[in-house]
Amino acid sequence: MGAAIAVGLVIVIAIVVLVLSLSIRLVQQYQRGVVFRFGRVLDRVRQPGFHLIIPVADRMVRVSMQTTVIGVPAQGVITRDNVTLTVDAVVYYRVVDPVKVLVNVRDYPSAVLQVAQTALRSVIGKADLDTLLRDRDRINAELKSVIDAPTEKPWGLLIERVEVKDVSLPEGMKRSMSRQAEAERERRARVIAADGEFQASRRLADASRAMANTPGAYQLRLLQTVVDVAAEKNSTLVMPFPVELLRFFDEVARGSREQATPAGRGGSREPEVSGGQGPREQATPVGPVLGPVTENVAAAAEGSDGHRRSPR
Repeated sequence: MGAAIAVGLVIVIAIVVLVLSLSIRLVQQYQRGVVFRFGRVLDRVRQPGFHLIIPVADRMVRVSMQTTVIGVPAQGVITRDNVTLTVDAVVYYRVVDPVKVLVNVRDYPSAVLQVAQTALRSVIGKADLDTLLRDRDRINAELKSVIDAPTEKPWGLLIERVEVKDVSLPEGMKRSMSRQAEAERERRARVIAADGEFQASRRLADASRAMANTPGAYQLRLLQTVVDVAAEKNSTLVMPFPVELLRFFDEVARGSREQATPAGRGGSREPEVSGGQGPREQATPVGPVLGPVTENVAAAAEGSDGHRRSPR
C-alpha cells in the first residue's frame, strides 16, 4: 500500500514538472512574445520575462526587436542621363509591430531585401550622375521613403536608414571625370595666380607712391637689391649708375643743341673738297647705333665747335 502511494506521488510530480516545462516561456529583453491560442492571435503581446501559457492550446512565437542590417546586392542601373552604373546599398530596419510581422508577411527579411532592390533601381534611374555623386544624402532619403512606404504600416517594419554604399563607373567615364577634374584644378590655379599678381601690383603701386614721397627711399632700395644679388651670386659685380647723371647729360646735350641751332641759320656754307669735286657727301655711320643719351653727348661735342668739320 505504501509503495503504491509512493509510485502515484512520483507520477503526479512528473506530470506537474512536464506541465510546467510546457507552460513556462522566457522572453529576452530584446524580444517580444506573440501567443497563438488555437491558431488565433491574442491581443496582449508578452513583454520580457517569465510567462505561463496553456500547454497544447497556446503557442508562443518570439520576435526580435533589434535593428537588422541587410546588404543590397550590386544592381546594374541606367541613370537619367544614360550612364550605366553598378550600385549597391545597405538597409537598416527593425520591427515595430510584432503581430503584423508574423501575420501579414512571410519571411520579412527576404521581403525587405526584394523591396530594397526594386527601390534602388527605381530611384537611381530617376537621378542623373552628378546628383548621385554630389547629393548622396538626398538619394538616401528618397530611398528610405520609397522602401518605408510598403513596409511600415502593412508589415510593421520601420526602415531606419538606407545608404548607397558604392557606385562603380565605367572606365571611360572615370577617364572623362579625371580630365574634367584636372581642367578644373588648372583653372583654379590660374585664377589664384592672376589674383595674386593683381594684389601684388596694387601693393607695388602703393610702395612706389610711398617711395616717391621720400627721396632717399630709392637709394636704400637700390642698396638692398645690391645686397640681395651679392648674397646669391658672389661672382657678379654690380655697378649702380645714378639716374640723375643720365638726366644731367641729357640737359647738357639739349642746351648745346639750342645754342648750335641759331649758328646754323647764319648761312655758312660747307667748304669744298680739293680736286674740284662738289660738296662733300655725308658719311653713312658705320658701327653700332648709339643710344639716345650717347647721341646727345656727341651732338653736344660737335656743337661746341660751331660747325661740322669737313673731311680732308
